[in-house]
Amino acid sequence: MSSKSFEIGDKVELLDDDVSGHVTLVERDGITFETSDGFEMKVPSNLLVKIKGNLDIDFQDDNLLQKVNSDLNPKRKGPSPKPKRQQPAMEVDLHIHNLVDKTSHLSNYEMLNLQLEHSRRKIDFAIEKRIKRIVFIHGVGQGVLKAELQTLFRRYDQIESYDADYQKYGLGATEIYIYDS
Repeated sequence: MSSKSFEIGDKVELLDDDVSGHVTLVERDGITFETSDGFEMKVPSNLLVKIKGNLDIDFQDDNLLQKVNSDLNPKRKGPSPKPKRQQPAMEVDLHIHNLVDKTSHLSNYEMLNLQLEHSRRKIDFAIEKRIKRIVFIHGVGQGVLKAELQTLFRRYDQIESYDADYQKYGLGATEIYIYDS
């Protein structure tokens, strides 16, 4: 779907994210829309799908059909790329050697709790300073820290989490987006 098929006022939704809104500006290099949370986002038109009526999706949309087809037949492992946000993300490296000088006296449980407490403090700091994006670098390992981070993120109503940029971080990082509460 080219940018010519979008019009100001159209209801749209991002293909790879649970973000929807109304088109406010149509340009050659992208579509600007205001999200239901009041944020303005500019994205390439091929990342948007036009929504008809309340919840009716335009199934004649070539981009939507291509996205559904690619989701059903994945060609590579790893997360799908997310649209670029305007504000750079704050990076938090949770590898234990970055948090403490010596680990020999700590149990796995104590190390995990240190990492989670550090993560909670960074989230609270970001909320206070209105930082919208944080990338938590947790590594791959056995997935315990990643699972515990997901539990922590669910405690916040205004946080949405997803795998961070695969090309930059591989599978060892999770990105969160913090909405205004």
